[in-house]
Amino acid sequence: MNNMTFFGKSLLFMGAHPDDIELGCGAFLAGMNGKAEIFCYTFSDNQKNPDLPNLVQEHANSMHVLGLRDDQFELGTFETRRFPDARQEILEKMIALRKQHQPEIVFVHTAQDLHQDHQIITQEAMRAFRGTTVLGFDVLRSSYGFFPHFLAEVSEADVNKKIAALAEYKTYKDRYYFSPDIMRATAIRHGALAERPYAEGFDIIRVVAEFSKPA
Repeated sequence: MNNMTFFGKSLLFMGAHPDDIELGCGAFLAGMNGKAEIFCYTFSDNQKNPDLPNLVQEHANSMHVLGLRDDQFELGTFETRRFPDARQEILEKMIALRKQHQPEIVFVHTAQDLHQDHQIITQEAMRAFRGTTVLGFDVLRSSYGFFPHFLAEVSEADVNKKIAALAEYKTYKDRYYFSPDIMRATAIRHGALAERPYAEGFDIIRVVAEFSKPA
């Protein structure tokens, strides 16, 4: 079986909080390293919560495990759970990211996510990136009704890197959705849907494409 080939010279990953991108598509992100220009932007550093003093460093450690350099990811300072009040500022930041990186594919939270911050990221991305392919990743704890319509095959090594990356979040080590068994089972389940060993799943928010004959 041959996989459909999709291509993007520049990929932009956007999440609301530290850990969102890694949870949603860490294995895919690890596999894309070296194949495209990658930038990850997380809108909140969660530093207004006094119980999370180590989160910024844990996020950096996690991204390094996935193979990203310091210049390939950034944390913003939007206040967690207050994103609806900052819609315009979030949109303006996305427009700046669009101008800076000119992404061909944008990855954000699934449209099925119930978290108010996640919803704002996806809704504003649809405005900021008109005419651009946008795919939605699943963060297990807040997505209900998610079903992956776009399945990207990943390797076992990529899955292991995702698990290792999320292990850097010592702050969240007791949360059920950080369980290596759950992460591996999800990758196997998405792989089964694609009849592949492992895959990560996305919902299709917008696809812009053209069909051409093989070279």
